[in-house]
Amino acid sequence: MKTHTDYNLGIIPLLKLKLHTMLDIQKIREDPEGVLARLRCRDPSLSLDRLLKFDSKRRELIRRVESLRHELNRGSEEVAKLQRHGKKEEAQGLIARLRELSAEIKALERELGEAEAGLREELLSLPNLPHESVPMGPDKVVLREWGEKPEFDFEPKNHVELGRSLGIFDFERAAKIAAARFPLYCGLGALLELSLLQWMFELHVREHGYIPILPPILANRRSFEVSGQLPKFADELYYCPDDGLFLNPTAESLLANLHRDEILEEEALPLRYVAYTPCFRREAGTWGESQRGLIRMHQFNKVELFHYTTPERSYAELDELISNAEVVLQCLGLHYRVTLLPADDLAHQSAKTVDIEAWLPAQGRYYEVSSCSNCEDFQARRGNIRFRPKEGGKPRFVHTLNGSGLATSRLFAAILEQNQQADGSVTLPEVLAQRVGIDVLRCTTSGELRRGSR
Repeated sequence: MKTHTDYNLGIIPLLKLKLHTMLDIQKIREDPEGVLARLRCRDPSLSLDRLLKFDSKRRELIRRVESLRHELNRGSEEVAKLQRHGKKEEAQGLIARLRELSAEIKALERELGEAEAGLREELLSLPNLPHESVPMGPDKVVLREWGEKPEFDFEPKNHVELGRSLGIFDFERAAKIAAARFPLYCGLGALLELSLLQWMFELHVREHGYIPILPPILANRRSFEVSGQLPKFADELYYCPDDGLFLNPTAESLLANLHRDEILEEEALPLRYVAYTPCFRREAGTWGESQRGLIRMHQFNKVELFHYTTPERSYAELDELISNAEVVLQCLGLHYRVTLLPADDLAHQSAKTVDIEAWLPAQGRYYEVSSCSNCEDFQARRGNIRFRPKEGGKPRFVHTLNGSGLATSRLFAAILEQNQQADGSVTLPEVLAQRVGIDVLRCTTSGELRRGSR
């Protein structure tokens, strides 16, 4: 015989589901027009109509299920009472009604599940709200420059031409092995690439106090939902369907999951991590002549910086993150500028982004070599990453920040182009010269490298 508890199975989990995995639903309910206005600074086509309909339907279904559940529980208790007093016929009549209630609840549960799924999909598709200091566009704002633009009394060569004559990378053989837009560093080019990575990694650990991490370069779907790449940008990711794993497009995606489903102590914050990974991006689309070589590739190496902090400190942390990334360019003696991105250029997960752009003389333009972002609690909500306030109270969501510290590809191009000489040689920055034991990259008429003097 069924007891009253048998009629309640499957109801409680749905009612306990918390929508903390994306933008704050309470904020949207309280001010839908204000939230929409901020979102449309990023994308004028965005709408909250479907989201609000799913949310309204979900809350109404929860009320109906809870009401029927209450009726079911009271009826179940009455059945037990009737049976104890030997009133079997009355009990049987009431049991028939309870079965109808149970069936109705199960049908409503299915509707509730569909409403939950629809609401979650809508919330996951929305980008982060831009910070109030972010310009509404359309142009980025130049905040400052560092160093002087190098002046040449000859026509500066593109890094592709320089690299080919120096014999330090080979894009033709890379394409033969893989496809176009993949790199192949060779000879001193390979040594310089590794030296650059190791130097940057150690700089952030020893001088800036970051915790070193060497993470997996594959991650599951949940990890990319937390970081913000999924579900909207699935086409940009390399996917291994047999394993259900994605190749890392940026170590941000991995580091954003280090403390997933954890509660951190406020005393431990801020936590600052540095990671090295190769990065893989499909970069769908077409590119012009200006984006050949190391400018836009499917595979590149990157040192990534990632901060976990309190909401009150997150914008001070952003300033520090930017400063730490700038030190790399300053130590290399490269001219660069710092720019604030407008709302419609922000990454999906970012509330505010500041780019660091190195100067490439051959093209007469700047290219982004580091993008430093404050995601506020966007990723933390998706990953349920909170901290326990030291003064007590309920756990709160952390803020997460990320930035390249740096990616080597465009940085390598800037090193070659800004330090080139009239004879095709390249003078190396002192920090790299010390590591590889050579001051100047030169080439013979056969294109083979020879050592410069020290």
